[in-house]
Amino acid sequence: MLTGIVMAVVSAIGGYLLQQKLTAKSEPGVVNKQITQEELIGTVVYEFTLADVNDDLRSLSEWKGNVIAINFWATWCPPCREEIPYFVELQQNYQKDGLQFIGVALQHADEIRDFLDEFNVNYPSLVGGDDVIELATRLGNGIGALPYTVIIDRDGKIAFTRRGPITKQEAESVIKTLL
Repeated sequence: MLTGIVMAVVSAIGGYLLQQKLTAKSEPGVVNKQITQEELIGTVVYEFTLADVNDDLRSLSEWKGNVIAINFWATWCPPCREEIPYFVELQQNYQKDGLQFIGVALQHADEIRDFLDEFNVNYPSLVGGDDVIELATRLGNGIGALPYTVIIDRDGKIAFTRRGPITKQEAESVIKTLL
């Protein structure tokens, strides 16, 4: 019980700090326009490169032609911890059909390695500090919600986004329509 309360408080503080960092990038007197899901769906995802947990640079184009599920997460985020086992299972079940999950952690590599091992994460996990925040914002998460999932079709267009947790059934339903 106490652990749950502590994790909820840490998650809330992390979200608040992320939101403060996002709004701090605004120019004085300029209001950041939040991109709506309707505006985002169907747009081509721009190329990005982030380091993985081994400090190797990985680019989105590496997985070109696949259905790509990008999940922004953190170890201190309880809903993130709940949905990652679903993603591991979906990656295992649909990788042969062209699915590629990519985790994008809002933490440093040394902070997530044990978590990745514990949860047997079978897909790449990228990190990058401010670059992760910028990427999340460009992909429609200007409010800093975690978890945040973006699913991209084989043509590189955004087909689905979700601020907050997603169920295994919902993720699988979206993915199967795109494979």
